[in-house]
Amino acid sequence: MNRTAPLVLGIESSCDETGVGIVRGTALLTNTVASSMEEHVRFGGVIPEIASRAHLDAFVPTLRKALDEAGVTLADIDAIAVTSGPGLAGALMVGVCAAKALALATDKPLYAINHLVAHVGVGLLQSAGGAESGGTAAFTGALPGNLGALLVSGGHTEILRIRSITNDVELLGSTIDDAAGEAYDKVARLLGLGYPGGPAIDKLARTGNARAIRFPRGLTQPKYMGTAEEPGPHRYDWSFSGLKTAVARCVEQFEARGEDVPVADVAAAFQEAVVDVITSKAVLACRDHGITELLLGGGVAANSRLRQLTEQRCRASGIRLTVPPLPLCTDNGAMVAALGAQLVMAGVEPSGTGFAPDSSMPVTTVSA
Repeated sequence: MNRTAPLVLGIESSCDETGVGIVRGTALLTNTVASSMEEHVRFGGVIPEIASRAHLDAFVPTLRKALDEAGVTLADIDAIAVTSGPGLAGALMVGVCAAKALALATDKPLYAINHLVAHVGVGLLQSAGGAESGGTAAFTGALPGNLGALLVSGGHTEILRIRSITNDVELLGSTIDDAAGEAYDKVARLLGLGYPGGPAIDKLARTGNARAIRFPRGLTQPKYMGTAEEPGPHRYDWSFSGLKTAVARCVEQFEARGEDVPVADVAAAFQEAVVDVITSKAVLACRDHGITELLLGGGVAANSRLRQLTEQRCRASGIRLTVPPLPLCTDNGAMVAALGAQLVMAGVEPSGTGFAPDSSMPVTTVSA
């Protein structure tokens, strides 16, 4: 382990996970997460007020556990990084206030970072076991210059080009309405599968026929796509609201005819529509922009069909795909610490304590 690399503590509280991670340079020492998901199940989605209170309750125990697991104290920490956006305003406020309090109490530099960019930085970390277990990083030393990132989660579906993780991130395409994970949750509710919808639909879809029903692929008509030379207005963008509506109409039609809804087939066909358009547009963006390395991140990266089809289409197009270990795909403190460490090593000035959380922080803003 490189003892000269900065020891950075990262804090994540953008949604329903309270995450504290500690890294030394690119070596992962601990990734400690407390989730409040069970508290949201009966509501069928994340309730911001409940998430904020859960962060308040979980932060100190999670911090203590992380320090114990890493075998360090707050005095050992060189810098603190915290998610300042995007995310739920109240949830972000808890993490930001906690980070500011720690920074003032310990006199440590504080970095306010974008947690979407942090999803990319996690590719530099050694795998979940850390240095002691011999884990190796997806990218050794530095991120490749021709890197893209496909981020798919409950709140975001985006394709990025990363020229420099510390100061040059370009948004190529994103969803214009629902995120993919949000669409999964809404369709799962329509099918009576409960929350969270992603794992339930993924499991059920394996027993269904994805070709039994043809659901629409949003924003794939020529007027939206254009060409590489003259791109249409939504060449690399996604839309899932129409797909959600199509599923609802399909279910209503079966019920109106007095027929049992073929839930497994609907789930499989819906999932195929989602992953088909996500992967096709992501690969298209990579090919148009000369991107030959793609990182897949976000909570929906756990979806088996998304991983499978992304791998197939990347291989066919000569694109090297990297998927971090699943615990590092979802929101966590380790990814925040990883980006913080990159900023420290690049000589970027700390944010100080004057910044405010930004629930709609653009992905092009790496650090506040």
